[in-house]
Amino acid sequence: MKDMQAQLEKLRTDAAECALIRDLATDPKKRELFTRLADHLTVLATEVERAIADSVKCT
Repeated sequence: MKDMQAQLEKLRTDAAECALIRDLATDPKKRELFTRLADHLTVLATEVERAIADSVKCT
């Protein structure tokens, strides 16, 4: 469970960093790329969060 929580925190941090890079990017293609990366990492974090919640329900 601690591993999943650590992974969740890492995904959330990575998503925030991608959003920051996106906000600082001047190249539209880089901005688009980091937007997609931030969105994807946020979805992954949500899935990990859901897995943690399901794991807690089962115990």
